[in-house]
Amino acid sequence: MNDDQLLRYSRHILLDEISIEGQEKLLSSHVLMVGAGGLGSPVALYLGSAGVGRITVVDHDRVDATNLQRQIAHTLARIDQFKAASVAQSIAAINPDVDVIAITERADDALLDKLIQQADLVLDCTDNFATRHAINRACVQHRKPLVSGAAIRFDGQIAVYDPRDALSPCYACVFPESEWLEDTRCATMGVFAPLVGIVGSVQAAEALKLLCDIGQPLTGRLLMLDGRSMSWNEMQLARNPACAVCGGH
Repeated sequence: MNDDQLLRYSRHILLDEISIEGQEKLLSSHVLMVGAGGLGSPVALYLGSAGVGRITVVDHDRVDATNLQRQIAHTLARIDQFKAASVAQSIAAINPDVDVIAITERADDALLDKLIQQADLVLDCTDNFATRHAINRACVQHRKPLVSGAAIRFDGQIAVYDPRDALSPCYACVFPESEWLEDTRCATMGVFAPLVGIVGSVQAAEALKLLCDIGQPLTGRLLMLDGRSMSWNEMQLARNPACAVCGGH
């Protein structure tokens, strides 16, 4: 770490749990973010400001005026730009030392398989079940920890699924893939603007904890937020030995 970095990350270095060793872990880490919208915005800004060395951002969507109510990494001037590219600009404005790779392709099975095996940790910041399950399958296959978040209306949830932990369920253990599941989208149901900021910030915190190997991550726990009453509930999650995705691993 050079003198500029020691100054920039001094508030992290002052924490006994992180210190110089933890900050160096962050600087050498590679994180994959899938989704650069409401959840991805705070995730990207906090991981970038915290000094995660390389961040790959995948999102094929473009910035729209309706996004600006909650997707704080984007600006009015970037409407019609790819969200992944917009997020890369926002991270660079805060911390130009971070290597940001913006991928503007749809996150299909082939792309996820390639990218997840290269990353140390994956963050699911998407808004549809098909992509969530594709991310989960690749994370199980390559034994990469997955930090998952979701937010709709006034309700949010966060969990960590870690295939390296024999007791940890995967996403499919908790939300089995089914043709009957319907996606609930912000475009039709609405979302409270600060809710995605809260959930995304917790995702970023869990990612940093995992990368630094500090604290107790949300592995095997589903943290749920009711934004109307600002109350949190926690559910313990068990691995399903008959899970179609992780049961054989």
